[in-house]
Amino acid sequence: MMIPQLIVILFFVFAPHMAYAQLDFLDGLKEKGMEQLGISGSDGLSNEKIISGLKEALEIGTEKTVELTGNTDGYLKNEAIKILLPEKLQKMDKALRMVGFGPQIDEFVVSMNRSAEQAAPLAKPIFKDAVTEMSFEDGEKILNGGDTAATDYFREKTKGKLAEAFKPKVTAAMDQVGVAAQYKSLVGEYSSLPFVNVDQFDLDNYVVGKSLDGLFHTLAQEEQKIRADPAARVTDLLKEVFAK
Repeated sequence: MMIPQLIVILFFVFAPHMAYAQLDFLDGLKEKGMEQLGISGSDGLSNEKIISGLKEALEIGTEKTVELTGNTDGYLKNEAIKILLPEKLQKMDKALRMVGFGPQIDEFVVSMNRSAEQAAPLAKPIFKDAVTEMSFEDGEKILNGGDTAATDYFREKTKGKLAEAFKPKVTAAMDQVGVAAQYKSLVGEYSSLPFVNVDQFDLDNYVVGKSLDGLFHTLAQEEQKIRADPAARVTDLLKEVFAK
């Protein structure tokens, strides 16, 4: 038999098997890709559904965070985020309490926390915009990240906007409840003590910074609950996505 004829015969004999092998290889690649996305089999979830579930989780988590922090005692009665006197003023705290100004200092601390509680609801639309603008790549990073990957995303995307929105609200709230006047009064009393020198301190920026720290701390807790606790997945979509 001539060599060209042999090649033709071998082609018709083995070509079907080569085609099947190629299809098996492609199917394997497809299954591998689905596994990497956390999708398995015919009952797996589409990318769109996974991202929709993630966005729903973020919306619920941020709404809960604002609800927890934006009410009376949201900061004051939560020891993890309660705004205390700044470290620079701790000496003033101790010295004034020793001479009978404890109640005024306590009132001052309450006022700082009240201003943070009044500012917290301003975060809701800013968080919502961050969820709406989230890209597929952002979603993948959050899904595959650590327990606070979503909180880290919000901190990166919103902290500047939140500080800008909080500053006038905190200032107005502190003026309304007399924080600035209380601070000046306390500093005046402290300065009248022998051998005392008080540095200038931006109280508004301090309260804004601590307000945001408390907001992100609470958000991280809500994120961890949704990731780990089935009871925190309050919608059917969350149950379906995070169960996978």
